[in-house]
Amino acid sequence: MSKTAFITGATSGIGHATAILLAKNGFKIIATGRRQERLDQLKTDLKNVTEVHTLNFDVRDQSAVLDAINNLPKEWRKIDVLINNAGNAHGLASIEDGNLDDWNAMIDINVKGLLYVSQPIIKKMIENKTGHIINIGSVAGKEAYQNGNVYCASKHAVDAINNSMRIDLNKYGIKVSQVAPGLVETEFSLVRFKGDQDRSKKVYENFDALKPEDIADLILFMVTRPAHVNLADVLIFPTAQATSTMVNKGG
Repeated sequence: MSKTAFITGATSGIGHATAILLAKNGFKIIATGRRQERLDQLKTDLKNVTEVHTLNFDVRDQSAVLDAINNLPKEWRKIDVLINNAGNAHGLASIEDGNLDDWNAMIDINVKGLLYVSQPIIKKMIENKTGHIINIGSVAGKEAYQNGNVYCASKHAVDAINNSMRIDLNKYGIKVSQVAPGLVETEFSLVRFKGDQDRSKKVYENFDALKPEDIADLILFMVTRPAHVNLADVLIFPTAQATSTMVNKGG
């Protein structure tokens, strides 16, 4: 029987690439996101590959999240894998110049949104006595960097939640893992810099950044390990990167 993967933020970047790769490897996909047209396109693209169910919500909207998950059709209620991928960075300012709306967005999506999605699915996994949760963190959850302040704080929270979640769910036999990427070329910097294409492109110039497909490949490996194996926490960098801020762009 095919396993079902529930993926947040499946309309772009890591989430989109993961949905495609898992689908090609036999998983049924529940894809969630804020952009219905992209969800529809993903479903169309995968119609000859696997079954896809889409949910259109913003992870910040607690009632919308709970309504969507608690009212899944019967055939989609057994969720084997949850990939908490939805996340964002807004702005890159020193703490004294930070924008409160940016701070709220990062905390609401990266931390509260992850929790809103996780709890109802965890309850289903406990009932089913099986499950694997993968939280997409960041190197920013392992170290702080200049002007990263609240984004780093939100990803440190993900790191702590991941570790605590693994402890709490150990008694149920549910796997909990984190993938903490370094620089991945996605819409991440475009969002952080408010749509500034030139500034966004400069982040990824003169070195080979990770691609969303690289992270998807790692996730596929993690979710296909034997039942007794859990890759609990994986930090993944492009070869040119050594820390959050040290990147060899000199060839």
